[in-house]
Amino acid sequence: MATAAASRMLVLLLIQVNILFHLSDSAIALAQPQHSSSRERHQPALVQSTCNSTSFYDLCIAALAADPSSTTADVPGLCAIAVSAAAANATGTASFLSNASDAAATPDADRALLRTCAGKYAAARDALLAARASLAEQDYDYAFVHVSAAAEYPAVCRALFRRQQRTSRAAAYPPELAKREEALRRLCTITLDIISLVQTQE
Repeated sequence: MATAAASRMLVLLLIQVNILFHLSDSAIALAQPQHSSSRERHQPALVQSTCNSTSFYDLCIAALAADPSSTTADVPGLCAIAVSAAAANATGTASFLSNASDAAATPDADRALLRTCAGKYAAARDALLAARASLAEQDYDYAFVHVSAAAEYPAVCRALFRRQQRTSRAAAYPPELAKREEALRRLCTITLDIISLVQTQE
């Protein structure tokens, strides 16, 4: 009963903090199934063909279309836009978790865990920024490594939640955080797919 109550309290807290600090959920929304044939028809042929090479076509179209420079970018430029979208997701989630850990209503048992998770998403952001720098230098192998590392950090956070739930009365993995994790995973996958496309065109 105590674990279930703590779980419900943390989920409500995370939602409240998200509203309070007006953190953008655009990356999360992008990760949802899209039915935007109109948007697709208005995208340049290069954007459409690039997204055809990725695992999540609709999300790729939405993520690239959110940046106006995608209309004139080449494939490496589209790759840079994709990695920037992933970095924005990681930055927003790190802030979201940091704010939640500092909120007065957060149970003491969950504060350290939320701070640790904030650090993992901050590390993912740093890895994605390093990937963007590598892309600028046309060092695609290092860019691939950095993005791959960024995609793994959220899984560490999930594992920490599960481990602490087994050993204490910490809350279950919040659905809001699971959505953010999935959004980042998909954006990183798209970026990796585009990096691979760039490498085949060299």
